[in-house]
Amino acid sequence: MKIALCQINAKIGDIAGNEARHADMIAQASAGGAALAVFPEMSILGYPPRDLVERRGVAEACIAAVERLARHVPAHMTALVGLPVRGERRPMANALAIVRGGRMEGFALKQLLPTYDVFDEDRYFEPATRSTVFDHSGTRIAALLCEDLWQSGDVASRRVYERDPVGDAMTQGARVLAVASASPFIAGKDALHTSLLERRARASGAWIASVNAVGGQDDLVFDGGSRLVAPDGRVMAACKRFAEDLVIFDTTNASTARLAHTSSDLDAERFHAIVLGLRDYLAKSGHTRMVLGLSGGIDSALVAALASAAIGASNVTGILMPSRYSSEGSVKDAEASARLLGLGRIETLPIDAVHRAIESTVDGKFSTDGLAGENLQSRARGLLVMLASNATGALVLTTGNKSEYAAGYATLYGDMNGGLAPIGDLYKTEVYAMARMLNARYAEFGFSRTPIPFSSLEKAPSAELRPNQTDQDSLPPYELLDEVLRVLVDREGSLNEAIEASGASRELVERIATMLDRAQFKRDQAAVILKLSPRAFGRGRRYPIANGFDWKGDR
Repeated sequence: MKIALCQINAKIGDIAGNEARHADMIAQASAGGAALAVFPEMSILGYPPRDLVERRGVAEACIAAVERLARHVPAHMTALVGLPVRGERRPMANALAIVRGGRMEGFALKQLLPTYDVFDEDRYFEPATRSTVFDHSGTRIAALLCEDLWQSGDVASRRVYERDPVGDAMTQGARVLAVASASPFIAGKDALHTSLLERRARASGAWIASVNAVGGQDDLVFDGGSRLVAPDGRVMAACKRFAEDLVIFDTTNASTARLAHTSSDLDAERFHAIVLGLRDYLAKSGHTRMVLGLSGGIDSALVAALASAAIGASNVTGILMPSRYSSEGSVKDAEASARLLGLGRIETLPIDAVHRAIESTVDGKFSTDGLAGENLQSRARGLLVMLASNATGALVLTTGNKSEYAAGYATLYGDMNGGLAPIGDLYKTEVYAMARMLNARYAEFGFSRTPIPFSSLEKAPSAELRPNQTDQDSLPPYELLDEVLRVLVDREGSLNEAIEASGASRELVERIATMLDRAQFKRDQAAVILKLSPRAFGRGRRYPIANGFDWKGDR
């Protein structure tokens, strides 16, 4: 049997555009003699649709699109297309349309509905109680959806389900498991998926065609990596990662295998995920340009490099906004960053006049010393970068990292201003690691020369909001801070676990934990953060703002 892995980049809600992508891949699959074409989960509407799925007429429009697509599906081929359909006991079900020979023959409904991390499928969908298995040219094929196969085996905190859709499919004689997925990118998950697919194939003795979505969708990135796995666990064919792709493989001719390669280079994975997330966020929201503040620090230098890789440096504007406390070196580093990348536009807008004007306006009625004065400078910068956005239509990128967001070391309506936070799920130590990787392997990632100024990598990080300031005046060393945060945030661990993992004192870990909880109100107002880890700030980590939990009682 020839099986087509149809890895498309759908745009949520763009039913007509998604339908056209399906029609094109169906034509290619048909021309290649495919008997089975498998598309990703919810491929006609896009995933995750969230409350859009409840909007009147959405499900009906998806059905109509699949009915039109059916005309393109020849008699020798079955296509599995993802869409929402009306449920019996709940408003909707997450489904695969079984399309063959010019008509839609029925639906396979998702059985296991994830309700962890960013997933909230139980809010919308009705679960099926049995696997759907159908015949095509004498082969029994099971149509499954994402969690039906993964069964939370690809996440850190396993959820135990009462049913096994794969086992149910095998009792019905399935020889091919066709699995439509929309599994968001997490660094390292691709290797885990490969291992799970290999084990599932060997245990079931069936071919597995696992087709994952690709593309950026708001805070999520889907990395593709669709695979066809033989019953003995060998990966026989694979789609590209981070790009649309179509692969057709004949299961009767294993000699044509296109064996998959699984990367363990997490920094490179994160780079490609951020670039795809940036590119698609712009394309799918109607933007063509980006703007950001360039401080001369490592964070803004890396964000500028990522933006340049995503949409081309000519479409990126860097704004230098020196204050009365900015060092000459920082200004030069910011200029060097823009020059190394070849940014399309560079503007210098000193904030001292704005700073003094506000001090004069306040005229002693409120203090402009200390933290108030520091935040005033950050908000002056936020005002100017948003002005640039309004004047040019460019999307503002914020440059805060996960360590800063965790500790609250960021200013609301200041440096947190913007539409997208590309490195908001990278700890500061990971920012440095990615920057060093890009400088060491710049050609591999599409740069003509090292993109990050050497001095930005080497100098002590500083917000430069007061004389001789460094981040470590307010925060522990980032190496120590990040070790503690990986326990408290990524693992939801205890103080004792954080102390053991980091070697930090109890007093310091308690201080970090308190900062973490107090900063929740800032994170709830942050720009969209691209998810790169199992526990990113945003939709997948829903904490209360008013929170009285006593960390000191946590042993």
